[in-house]
Amino acid sequence: MNPRPWNLWRAQVEAILRLEIRKTLLARRGLWIYLLAFAPAVLLWIHAGLNLRHGRVCDLGKDSLIFAAMFQFFYLRLAIFFGCVGVFMNLFRGEMLEKSLHYYLLAPVRREVLLVGKYLSGVIATSAIFCSGTALALAALFVHVPRAAAEHYLFAGGGLGHVLGYLGTAALACVGYGGVFLVMSFLFRNPIIPAALVLVWESMNPFLPSLLKKISVIFYLQSLCPVPAPIHGDWSFLAVVTEPAPAYLAVPGLLLVTFAGLLLAARKVRRLEINYGTE
Repeated sequence: MNPRPWNLWRAQVEAILRLEIRKTLLARRGLWIYLLAFAPAVLLWIHAGLNLRHGRVCDLGKDSLIFAAMFQFFYLRLAIFFGCVGVFMNLFRGEMLEKSLHYYLLAPVRREVLLVGKYLSGVIATSAIFCSGTALALAALFVHVPRAAAEHYLFAGGGLGHVLGYLGTAALACVGYGGVFLVMSFLFRNPIIPAALVLVWESMNPFLPSLLKKISVIFYLQSLCPVPAPIHGDWSFLAVVTEPAPAYLAVPGLLLVTFAGLLLAARKVRRLEINYGTE
């Protein structure tokens, strides 16, 4: 096979990345995404500062369990979820509203290449934001405990693996939810409708049969979390207990769900027609 088209497509993807990453990270309409990503870190650092000021020492094990619950119920189910709604639903739809998408479509770039470039830019931007927020929140756990206890937890108690697990899961959440909401942007004009549909489906995951659980993003993300969060509440008895997927299956499973969404998005982008008057 002639390698020249691949080299051309790679160069085009890199050019799109340079344009789109800067646009996504500096967009004024995306400031609320930074608030979602860094609000928990700000609260945890305030908590750590008050403890240091008053000479209090917290239980690192207990704080780790609190962070595990916060990560799974706030970061994964709310912050990253809605952050991906805001970024990926606007990769094409936002350009239509701004009446600038035709510049891309008039350029000598395959639409599938444009799709890949925009998707990767969204993944890189959201991963950078939410992994940074996760890392800062984790750092706040260690500043108000004795150094010996922090080092023992990180290097002897498996804490370093937990840190890497949280960062990797946050990045994979951006990959998975990004693919879902990118394809949704071609199916719906109003982002509220797909966000509500996916949110309901993901929220129902604990109560779905084992087979249906695997047709969701949150199932694979929860399987990758270092510390599982228990289900509490009046309806917890309805939860279907399913063995979490091991990492060597959870990561390919998540990528497979994402790839299926991107294939559908590729079919949609080939048929994309612009009529700014109807947007």
